[in-house]
Amino acid sequence: MVLDLSEIYSNWNATEEKTVHPDMDSIKSKMGVFPILKMEPFTLHLTNEENKRLLIRGALDVTISVPCDRCLTEVLTTLHLVIDKSIPIKNSKDAEPDLESEEDDDQLEQLEYMNGCQLDADRLVYEEILFAWPAKVLCKEDCRGICPNCGANLNETDCGCDRTVPDPRMAAFQDVFNKFKEV
Repeated sequence: MVLDLSEIYSNWNATEEKTVHPDMDSIKSKMGVFPILKMEPFTLHLTNEENKRLLIRGALDVTISVPCDRCLTEVLTTLHLVIDKSIPIKNSKDAEPDLESEEDDDQLEQLEYMNGCQLDADRLVYEEILFAWPAKVLCKEDCRGICPNCGANLNETDCGCDRTVPDPRMAAFQDVFNKFKEV
């Protein structure tokens, strides 16, 4: 959903609230594609602060289906997103060259969710989801994972495979014992 912010950009100290209805049904990243199961409309609070900065604030909850990092079982993961952005407003009339404005220009070029007076709310939410993504997702704290031999989910069944991992420092000795083993 793209929001037109030209009205708030043109009025000093203007404040506006916009209800956003995100059009996203999944999150696509380098980690894979994850379906969004629940994301309700939310309100963005927009403020033109002294015609120098645009403040964007809001909060929402997003429920995503993410596979467990150990056993690959789907886990419903709810992320609470707090949007709190401060974007410099570029004024050609009042612009005075200083270091701060050059940094602001660099920041404006890096914002993928802003295009002039247009705010791409879906892109903003997408970036917030990636920022809030959990480091590890587990179906339960004591998840046993999957068997490295047969691939069985060890939370559901004990497959009976030999899962002992030999000490790699002893591999040379194991080779000698296997070579001279009597039958």
